[in-house]
Amino acid sequence: MSFDPDHYRMGWNYPAPILTGPGRIRELPGLCRELGMTAPLLVTDPGLAGLPMVRDLLDLGRAEGLAIGVFSEIKGNPTGANVLAGVAAFNDGGHDGVIAFGGGSGLDAAKAVALMARQREGLSLWALEDVGDNWTHADGAAIVPCVAVPTTAGTGSEVGRASVITDEAAHVKRIIFHPGMVPDRVILDPELTVGLPAAITAATGMDALSHCLEAWCSPMFHPMAEGIAVEGVRRVRDFLPRAFADGGDLEARMNMLVASSMGATAFQRGLGAMHALAHPLGALHDAHHGTLNAVLMPYVLRANERAIGEPMVRLGRYLALAQPGTASVIDWVLDLRELLGIPHTLAELGIDTGRADRVGRMAVEDPSSGTNPVAFTADEYRDLFVAAVEGRL
Repeated sequence: MSFDPDHYRMGWNYPAPILTGPGRIRELPGLCRELGMTAPLLVTDPGLAGLPMVRDLLDLGRAEGLAIGVFSEIKGNPTGANVLAGVAAFNDGGHDGVIAFGGGSGLDAAKAVALMARQREGLSLWALEDVGDNWTHADGAAIVPCVAVPTTAGTGSEVGRASVITDEAAHVKRIIFHPGMVPDRVILDPELTVGLPAAITAATGMDALSHCLEAWCSPMFHPMAEGIAVEGVRRVRDFLPRAFADGGDLEARMNMLVASSMGATAFQRGLGAMHALAHPLGALHDAHHGTLNAVLMPYVLRANERAIGEPMVRLGRYLALAQPGTASVIDWVLDLRELLGIPHTLAELGIDTGRADRVGRMAVEDPSSGTNPVAFTADEYRDLFVAAVEGRL
């Protein structure tokens, strides 16, 4: 069946109005005006800032009467200093809203800028870490409007109420949370992801898979998130290999954007040991988050095997795997990783076991560990990390 772009031109209103389909980026100026923006700050990844897609967006904004500024001083794992610099750019430029444009790092940084830009003087970003009721320290009414436009299909940050920001002083990734951080409008336009290199397509797509898998395995009760998670896994199975093989496959690109948003919606049910380990490893080694999750994935599934037998059987049936169960799901993950050129070990990413004890302690303290199917100790996380370095599955 031929690809029909209009089939994907639709919108829905959860958790924010989301426009989907090729060419929807041209509606951005109208969305900004709906939110009262006349001078938004476009916060984006440095690699995107000079590309034609951003220049075209600025031209489109000017033609529609928007004075769009650009801020792109963001690391691959955004830091608190990046957010503070973005807040300064926002206020120095007299901006009145944020366009979050790019991959997970750009979106997370942009949402944090929108959160902090007009908060009371003296409020620290770290005071809003997702612990207890810390979010109540912020003034929700002071969060500036935000339109999110992902250019990768992985983190799903465009539908999230949090940002993962690195505290460089402590070498820790912290989750900054406020219910009002979810963007006011979202555009999922597959044409913006066409130029994504195959390796980044693979790593970000596996990140989306990690969100869906960990939400599916979570012991928490959330039937709606459970259903979203399993359908997200199916879309990754069907469309990630196609997007990897042919970057111009708009149907595959569209479905991967949807799978990414589904994963981030589903993990309201919780995450697990993949993220509990990926967060400290990203902070300590500045490694790509999606790649870390992709490498860790089969090792974590194996370590959780005693607690996920029944959901793995159901998942295997949904994916039509032979002999559904944990072993068949792990084999499918391994085959997918090989197809996508994902490394098998953390050692291949330049990570060694020198700080294994520290990684174990950081993992057990990470909020994601709280919804892992097995309550691993710091020593068990240490051993899991070492196994992923050495390739012992």
